[in-house]
Amino acid sequence: MGLISEVLLLPLAPARGSGWVIQQVLREAERIYYDPSAIRAELARLEEQLEAGEITEEEFDRQEDELLDRLETVMRTSATGDGTAPQ
Repeated sequence: MGLISEVLLLPLAPARGSGWVIQQVLREAERIYYDPSAIRAELARLEEQLEAGEITEEEFDRQEDELLDRLETVMRTSATGDGTAPQ
């Protein structure tokens, strides 16, 4: 039955392959998004922008809060030990 189902599902192979690729890209994007070192680098870049006068104090505070929330989520997730990125 396995061979027959594979032959019948062969026309759907490109869609299944595309779905797998999309899933891999999403997984990598989440890994980068929740990487603590990337978040810390973004915080440093944000502080540089503030010091250079490229952004306002309000914009700095808003973006800093978002980055710190992400970092807190990562730390909380790693503390629970499940090793998965938050959804």
